[in-house]
Amino acid sequence: MAIDIQTLEDRYIDSCRRHVVLPNSSILSSLFKAEVKKSNHDPCILEILIDDLKDVDIAPLLDLCMNFETSEIEAVDVRNESSCVLNEEYALSLMRAVNQKLRVVHLQDLSFGKDFLRDISQRGLACQVLTLRCSRFRKLNLMGEFMHMHTLNLDFSSSLTSFQEDCFNCMPNLMRLSMCDTRITNLWTTVAALSKLPSLLELRFQYWQYCNDAGTSFISSSGKSDGNADFSLLDRVPLIGEPYTDTTELTDPNLSEDPLRNFYSFDEEVINHDVQSMVEDSSDDSEVDFTSHHHRYWLSDVFPGWSSEVPLQSENEDGEESSQGAFTEHIADVSMKYMSRHASPICYEKHYREFMIASLPNLKNLDNIPIRVIDKERATGVFSEYFEYLPYKWKHKESVVSILQKREIKSGHNKVQSSKHRSSYPSGKSQYFYTRSLSAAKLGSSTWPLLHPLSLLGCDLDKGFHPRQFEYHPSDSSLMVFGTLDGEVVVINHENEHIVSYIPSLGAMNSVLGLCWLKKYPSKLIAGSDNGSLKLYDINHIPRKVTGIHGNFGCVTFDEFDLLTSVHVNSTDELFLASGCSRNVALYDINCGKRLQVFTDMHRGHINVVKFANHSPSIFATSSFDHDVKMWDLRQKPIHPCFTVSSSRGNVMVCFSPDDQYILASAVDNEVRQFLAVDGRLHLVFDIAPTESSQNYTRSYYMNGRDYIISGSRDEHVRICCAQTGRRLRDISLEERNLGSSMFVQSLRGDPFRDFNMSVLTAYMRPGSKYKIVKINLLASSGHANTDDSDDLRPWPFHSMGA
Repeated sequence: MAIDIQTLEDRYIDSCRRHVVLPNSSILSSLFKAEVKKSNHDPCILEILIDDLKDVDIAPLLDLCMNFETSEIEAVDVRNESSCVLNEEYALSLMRAVNQKLRVVHLQDLSFGKDFLRDISQRGLACQVLTLRCSRFRKLNLMGEFMHMHTLNLDFSSSLTSFQEDCFNCMPNLMRLSMCDTRITNLWTTVAALSKLPSLLELRFQYWQYCNDAGTSFISSSGKSDGNADFSLLDRVPLIGEPYTDTTELTDPNLSEDPLRNFYSFDEEVINHDVQSMVEDSSDDSEVDFTSHHHRYWLSDVFPGWSSEVPLQSENEDGEESSQGAFTEHIADVSMKYMSRHASPICYEKHYREFMIASLPNLKNLDNIPIRVIDKERATGVFSEYFEYLPYKWKHKESVVSILQKREIKSGHNKVQSSKHRSSYPSGKSQYFYTRSLSAAKLGSSTWPLLHPLSLLGCDLDKGFHPRQFEYHPSDSSLMVFGTLDGEVVVINHENEHIVSYIPSLGAMNSVLGLCWLKKYPSKLIAGSDNGSLKLYDINHIPRKVTGIHGNFGCVTFDEFDLLTSVHVNSTDELFLASGCSRNVALYDINCGKRLQVFTDMHRGHINVVKFANHSPSIFATSSFDHDVKMWDLRQKPIHPCFTVSSSRGNVMVCFSPDDQYILASAVDNEVRQFLAVDGRLHLVFDIAPTESSQNYTRSYYMNGRDYIISGSRDEHVRICCAQTGRRLRDISLEERNLGSSMFVQSLRGDPFRDFNMSVLTAYMRPGSKYKIVKINLLASSGHANTDDSDDLRPWPFHSMGA
């Protein structure tokens, strides 16, 4: 026979006597309320508010918990709503003592430390609903067992930016997840983490609320407008597990029950897994285009089908659409609109909604908007138009082992057929087929790429480096050169992280902004600084270490170019160009060490970057903040450009594709375009949403030959897009390990020898931050072996290269 509530109370008081403590009034009150619920034939739920508990209260309370399994108590809710004095170890012991009858855990974890959160993350809980508000998680790693949990609320976790690779592995029954007002941004890692939740039906990164032209109001569960609703509700998100009658979710007014109400009210023990019929619209060709985190967005503009002026569509039992104009009848004179509230940054990614719907096919509700059949169809189309699932148009993931087996089988077949002189590659399969297949397989299994900040071994310097620019070597896959803010030039082996050559500033240089290797003379490079200094060095004549005796090191000094920002050598190693904060470009002869000519007034503004073509020694391009990119030919005495193309904003840089077929122009705030190098015709506009920031300096380069482009900017992460279609393949988020600070991209380059490898020069968005060079390998997984919830990039062992 089950132990009744009165017996539980008696046993609790008796235990308090044994432990020589007074009974806690809050516990006695909770027992009384549970008995009232039972007498009213309501679920007999005991609520424990740990705000009212002290350490001395725990021993008798744990004794009480031992009786719950055989008592009339059906479930126990543990809540923390404000700061409390209870020791966090006692709070954990309490929740674990309740065990299988633990239903709701609601924590304002400002009261608890990192060890408390780590214990929950690693060991799990037996609760059904877990709310962690304002949590200190930065990289979520709930790897413990949460076998009974169907609802997780992480709203207002302002430090949460991403997920560890093992997150959500043990949540087979999680149906509802809310993460409003977090800092999550990356579509790919988010989807990869959420894909491990087989039961996930409802997901929320923002909260849509109903307003109208006459003012702000709400939609109740009956579908009627409530113009007298409390306006303060606009600035809050309903708690999961909190009864909320004036819900602002979208509803079908002809339904007798709000199909989304269960997302916010879980007083029932049994969760209905059936999803009710969703509102269907006849057509919807508009797209979500979030361009600023601080703007309000109207759902009637984003989804015209939700406007009162358009009849709503719902599906009947046969899957056919039937028109219903209930909203028009309810509020014929008022235009219905919905406003986004508490949106996480991921919501402002272009095509966010379509990406999530296409990537999570079992999802039924996103951001409290039902997912209709037409939404899924549209999402599939948008995804295929703007995103690449795998590189090189691969449609399905395949294991590396399977691809290698097919290659071996094909190789054996070709040997048998060799006497007939047949091609080694079947129809439709180029010589790059298996290389690209392997890349697609590896990238498909490595959603979290390997990020490795460079560190230098054997460095005898008393101070760290502060890199400002870097370049891969064009013919030696192991070498890289970087120039520093202090005027130093350092050649390193980036594979074994050893210094190859070190060139001190000697007081002659400031920040090194221009670097370029010679191709025919691979030991030589040009370095230019912002004070105008231009020098050619031969690394074969430069010592690896600082010796204290500073010679010329085989250095050739050229005439200065004031306020220099860019240098580049032509394909024959005979000439190089320099540009900077002026409208002029200077031409230098490398062989004689002299400046040949200064071309004046080539633009109306500063010429930030100048680039020679990779194969034509007389062709070069210039990009300027006057919004123009121009192509020039030295054979025609560059008075008039071969052609001019324009951007809507100032151009940060330009570069040629490796085969010189295209030029890639990057303007401020993610305006990236590709033009035909032969005549300047527009070939492709990359669909990267602007941030509306005039300081969002965007830089783009080619990767994997000219197959892909990488684009990074001051305000956002690195994006990888197909250079032939413009479709986005991946985004790479960069964050600091210890402080969780976002990084901005100062420079980036694709590795010319390794597919889907790159390096990025980054700095953190905080005063006094230092720059560092981060190597990124998209074909290798970071693994995330460290389960520390604050783990990210490891710091440099030597005074952090940065500024």
